[in-house]
Amino acid sequence: MVDLKKVKQLRENTGASIALCNKALNEAKNDLKKASELLNKWGIELADKKGSRTTSNGTIASYVHHNGKMAATVVLLCETDFVAKNEAFKKLAYEIAMQICSMNPKTTNELMEQQYIRDSSLTVETLIKQHITLLGENIRVGEFVRLVL
Repeated sequence: MVDLKKVKQLRENTGASIALCNKALNEAKNDLKKASELLNKWGIELADKKGSRTTSNGTIASYVHHNGKMAATVVLLCETDFVAKNEAFKKLAYEIAMQICSMNPKTTNELMEQQYIRDSSLTVETLIKQHITLLGENIRVGEFVRLVL
């Protein structure tokens, strides 16, 4: 039997649905760490499946460094306008703009391979895949620009 407190905790930690958290905890025999690893694995598999879907909506986000001498703008694409308006999606776009400002990638591939500045255990690609799982749509980085004064 799955512990409901652990389902709630896993959901808060991962953002996964209650049903998916319940399934993961059931398979992991109520072990939070193992359940979290399962969710991560399932999320990457799901993101890979959605990777070929068309991304014709999205948002533009920008970040200006506190000294006012550096900035970045990114086009983050998704499948629907519904997800484009979602706060988690907008926050992801902002975080990627901050990443671009901080780490100065030259290409999208280079950006995707970089360690995420807020959590070195993740790459930007993994961060995006987590959001694909959370939001249920393909997400990809379009174009971006970094400006330095």
